[in-house]
Order: sequence, then C-alpha cells, then structure tokens
Amino acid sequence: MRIGLQIPSFKYPGGTAAIRPSLKQIVTTAEAAGFDSLWVMDHYYQIKGLFGEAYTDPMLESYTTLGYIAGLTEKPYLGTLVTGVVYRHPSVLLKMVNTLDILSGGRAYLGIGAAWYEEEAKGFGIPYPSTAERFELLEDNLKLAKALWAGDEVSYAGRRFSAPAITNNPRPLSRPHPRIMIGGTGPNKTLRMVAQYADACNIGDWVGAENMQKALDTLKAHCEALGRDEASIEKTSLGTVNLSGGDTPESVIGRIKALAQMGFSHVIFNMPDVSNLTSLEAFGKTIIPAVASL
Repeated sequence: MRIGLQIPSFKYPGGTAAIRPSLKQIVTTAEAAGFDSLWVMDHYYQIKGLFGEAYTDPMLESYTTLGYIAGLTEKPYLGTLVTGVVYRHPSVLLKMVNTLDILSGGRAYLGIGAAWYEEEAKGFGIPYPSTAERFELLEDNLKLAKALWAGDEVSYAGRRFSAPAITNNPRPLSRPHPRIMIGGTGPNKTLRMVAQYADACNIGDWVGAENMQKALDTLKAHCEALGRDEASIEKTSLGTVNLSGGDTPESVIGRIKALAQMGFSHVIFNMPDVSNLTSLEAFGKTIIPAVASL
C-alpha cells in the first residue's frame, strides 16, 4: 500500500511569512517519514468550510507550489488533486506538467478533472462553461496528452481546443509518460474516461464505502467494454486524518486495510494538523510500516 499526503491548507501560525518555511518542514518531514506522494489542490479560493476555513483564507497556485516542493524532495511523486480543466490552456498545462516532471526527476502525475468550483472561477474572471462543455474539454486534454506524449510534436484538433504545432521538447522523464490520474466518480463520463485514457483514478472516501465500491465496479465494467485490463489502473483514494483529533494510528491502519480489501493501492490523506510535524512522524513510525505489505 502506498500512502500519500495532500496539503490543502496554507494557513499556518505566523501568517504569510511562515508559509515558505512551514511548507518546507512539512514536505521534508513527510519524505523522511516515507510518504510515497505529495499533492496540492488546484484552487485559487480556499474551499469554504474545509477544516473550518473561509474562501478568502490563504491558497497558493498549485504548479508553482509543486515546483518548490520538487526542489526540496527527491523521492515522493508529485501532483494536483486535481487540475481543473477550465484554469489553464490545454497545451500550456501539458508544458507545465512536462516541466514539473523534468525538474522533479520524473516524479509528476497529471491529475485532472472537469472542475466544479464555479464561484471560484467566476470570481477570478475565468470562463466556466456548462457541464457538458467542461467534460468535452476534459476529453480534449486527455487526448492531447496521449498524442503529445507519443512523440516530439503534434497537431491536434478537438471539440473544444485545437493547436497546429505543439512541441514536446524537452520530453518528460517519466516513462512512458507522467501518470494520468482522473478524479471523480461520475459513472457515465468520468469513469469511462478513466478506463479509456488514465493510468489512475481518485475516489474520495466522503462518498462512503458502498459508493466507492460501486465506482470501482463501474470502472471495471467500462474496462471490460473497452478491452482494457482493469488491473492496469491504479486505484487511489482521498480522505482526511486528524491524529490531533479523534483519529488514532490504529484507527487509520484499520481504514487503510479496509480500502486495500476493496482494491485500492494508494491511499492519500488530508491532515488538518499537518503543520504539527509529530503527526507526520507518527505516520512514519507506526502507520506506513504497518500497511506497507498490503
């Protein structure tokens, strides 16, 4: 079982000046503790109510942040959970992921989804098209990634995006390419695109165990229809752990074991007390070793 850490909050004691050193301590401690991956959200507003926060609370741009984390670490994989397709031009997004992969030594994921935070997009003056259009744009991004990463240059014409001559120089270090992760559980579009294009899915545990299993079963059905080996898709989950609150190492280990039995192989956690480094160290001492063989 692989264990990942998502860092969704930059509201640390000491204010803005404390963000840089606090983040450095968090990611270097997480790497030393044995976390396999490090993630940030792709948002410009904070999510209202997340760990009691307001939408105006501190939020960093995701790819700049990942670039900083890449320079501080050597082992963990890096990515967004997940990039919203409305925020960046598709060809520019691919250049950003290529750059992250190269400068991290081949550790990048392309985490991507159809975007959902309408208030955020509109607040920043970013066009927020209909659900159908956003899913068409998501598929364009996925097709472009597959086409571009297959060679050095591509001409692409899709439903929502076209470009006559996109170059792939320098090419990413990951082989055959950075892993594509799609977030969400939509049965007809999202999970079908996972089966068709992705290397990994991400399912939030807030939907409940029954719906998580249902999503995995739906994904398997899409894979069978497309002739895809369902086992080739990495199953990742996202949840929250608070070792300063009601969670214990034993309860977290139990949750991870239950997810492993469902078929998940990469469990990613938000930690509202992440700036309390003892919680990260507890993962390294107790939790990660206990689930490593699952």
